[in-house]
Amino acid sequence: MKKIAIVGNPNVGKSVLFNVLTKRYVTVSNYPGTTVEVSRGETLIDNVKYEVIDTPGMYSLLPITEEEAVARRILINEKPDFVIHVIDGKNLERMLSLTLQLVEASLRVLLVLNIMDEAEKEGVTIDTHLLEKELNIPVVKTVSTAGIGIEDLKKRISAHERRL
Repeated sequence: MKKIAIVGNPNVGKSVLFNVLTKRYVTVSNYPGTTVEVSRGETLIDNVKYEVIDTPGMYSLLPITEEEAVARRILINEKPDFVIHVIDGKNLERMLSLTLQLVEASLRVLLVLNIMDEAEKEGVTIDTHLLEKELNIPVVKTVSTAGIGIEDLKKRISAHERRL
């Protein structure tokens, strides 16, 4: 089964996105040797089955906390087919450093600009096409609590998969 790891800072909507993607197939367990919880579930995208891993919050690939160390170990040891980096659309600049680290680590990254309803209310506009071009990775806007952008995300995963 292919794997998708969901990563990002705390409180950006990773778990909400995880729940939307996996619906009912969820198991929560402590990562071996730690007290850090990791959720795992399954989803079907364009007839391809994926294990989805909701990693603990992280700010960097250079871990400071136990949570960051667990998230990093998942990325390195489990070698997911895709890494969905979820960021808060209101704080794009502050959160892009992790995106760059993930790309530089040669991971297959899809960037999800989440909480875009709040970002737009605050007057934040993001040119996703330009961002995609500059980062050379797919970029999708979402409001995961409302299910907005989820079908686009699935299409981008499927299209990215076909390129291999």
